Amino acid sequence: MIVAVLGANGQLGSDIVRTAGAMNGSGAVLQLTRKDLDVCDLAAISTVLAKYKFDVLVNCTSYHKTDEVEMHATEAFHINAHAVATMARACRSVGARFVHISTDYVFGGNANRPFRETDSPNPLNVYGASKLLGEQLAIREHSDTLIVRVASLFGLAGSSGKGGNFIETVLRKAKETGEVQVVNDITMSPTSTADVAEVLLALLEKSADPGIFHIVNDGQATWFELARCAIESAGIPANVVPTAPSQAPTIAVRPSYSALDNSKASQLTGSIRCWQDALQRYLEAKGHISLRAAAATVDN
Repeated sequence: MIVAVLGANGQLGSDIVRTAGAMNGSGAVLQLTRKDLDVCDLAAISTVLAKYKFDVLVNCTSYHKTDEVEMHATEAFHINAHAVATMARACRSVGARFVHISTDYVFGGNANRPFRETDSPNPLNVYGASKLLGEQLAIREHSDTLIVRVASLFGLAGSSGKGGNFIETVLRKAKETGEVQVVNDITMSPTSTADVAEVLLALLEKSADPGIFHIVNDGQATWFELARCAIESAGIPANVVPTAPSQAPTIAVRPSYSALDNSKASQLTGSIRCWQDALQRYLEAKGHISLRAAAATVDN
C-alpha cells in the first residue's frame, strides 16, 4: 500500500510519514509538500497527482489559522472545501482511497457527552464551516473517502502555520514569566499526532469502510487543565491561572465544548491511550522530562 501524504512536513503529516515508513518501509510513503503541489491552485491538483502512483492520498493541508480565517472566508472555502473536492475527484479517477483530515470545530454549542460521528454538525466559525463543506464535497465526489476528525493536536514537528503548538507555547511562557493564564471553560479532546497517525494507518491496513471517524485520545480537558498538566509534568515552577474567554477575547467564536467520541475507531483498531498518557510520551520525546519521570507520572 503506497500512501501519499499532502502536507507531509506538517505537524500531523510528518507523523503519518514517520509511522507509515516504520510500518511498511520508506518506499511505501510518498511525501508531498507545498513545493510539490500548491493546493491553492485547483487546476494543478489533478495534473500533479496524476504524475504519482499511490493507493491512498491523505490530505493534511488546510487553512487553519482560526482567527485569521474569519477575515479570509473566500480563501478558507477555496482551500478547505473546493480544493478538497478536487483531490477527491483525482483519487476517484485513479481508483485510490481518499483520506481527508477534518476538525472538531464542525461542532458547536454545549453537549453532555463527546460528539459521535452521527451527531449533527453545527460550526460556529468560518474555519469549521469551511471544513464541514470540505467533508461533504469529498464524500459526494468519491465514494471511497475517509473523513478523519481530529482535535487540539500536539506533535513533534509543531504546527508550522501557527508557529508551534499549544504545549510548547505554554511551557515557554511558564519558563519565561512564571505565570500562564489559560481559559478554563472550553472543553476539548487533547490529541497526540503520533496516536492519530497510528490509528489512521491501522484503519487503512484493516480496509475500514468509507465514512467519518473521530481519532482523538481518550478523555477530555479544558485548555487550562491541559496547560497545568503539561507544566507540572515538566517540573516548571509556574502558576497556571484559569481565565474566562472574556478575559482573552478572540476574533472567531470557539465552541465551549467539542470533545469527540473515538469509540468507532477504537472498536476497529483497539483502545486509544488517554490524553494524559499521550502528553507524557510527547514531553519525554521532546526532552522536557526524562523517560523515568514520564513513566512515574503515568504510573501515578
